[in-house]
Amino acid sequence: MLSDHEVQIADSDYGKNYVKLLKVRREGRVHHVQELEINTALTLSSKKDYLRGDNTDVIATDSQKNTCYILAKQNGIDTIEVFAQILANHFLTKYPWVVKANIHIEQAPWKRIQQGGREHVHAFISSPECIRFCDVIQEKHGVPKVSAGLKGMKILKTTASSFVNFVDDEYRILPDMSDRIFCTVVQAKWDYSTTEGLAYCNSWSAVKSAILDKFAGPPDQGLFSPSVQHTLYLAQKQALSKVPQVYLKSVLSEQFHLQYIE
Repeated sequence: MLSDHEVQIADSDYGKNYVKLLKVRREGRVHHVQELEINTALTLSSKKDYLRGDNTDVIATDSQKNTCYILAKQNGIDTIEVFAQILANHFLTKYPWVVKANIHIEQAPWKRIQQGGREHVHAFISSPECIRFCDVIQEKHGVPKVSAGLKGMKILKTTASSFVNFVDDEYRILPDMSDRIFCTVVQAKWDYSTTEGLAYCNSWSAVKSAILDKFAGPPDQGLFSPSVQHTLYLAQKQALSKVPQVYLKSVLSEQFHLQYIE
């Protein structure tokens, strides 16, 4: 058996996943809903829970779940990015031995039912265009690092896409396609360099619009795509121009995490 000195614990966070939360805000007859799924992960200053089975510093995952409910009731939910920061700050300030908090939140896509061209005041329908999500990572006495994204956005166009002149060797069986159907599922994730004065919902919508604009093009004629990579690149450039707070550390495609899955 190895001794403790011969073993290094590389990652010691733990937490609660898949916390379901439905927040209803009532403004007279008009109601608003937000359905969230929250993951919390905490890193403690000591590893005695791992090394000796000492649970005296462990915040139970059930307590982490209850914290999500209580803070949602106390603070409301402005945006998922703001609420994630509230949760991270709470764990870091409430428990001195918590040195890092990692919060992941996904928001279900509810929208109002429309009847006769009018939006219903309290009835909603799930509209799964895509899932909005965010991540907040904060260390003790540090500034929260906020990222946002979308996933599961399935899009399709029936023309104005090609794939030609790729490597032609003994392994290739695909022919050149000068006109093809382009169908894909988009996942995008980006970091914010600063959150001061940032309108999270507007920024998220701007990035989503940039992806759709450069995939589809003008409604009457479209936009030709010679490759998935080129379409990805155009979408990233437009997103960067619309939201200057989007932070790319070095290479555009690596840091933006915009992925097309064919």
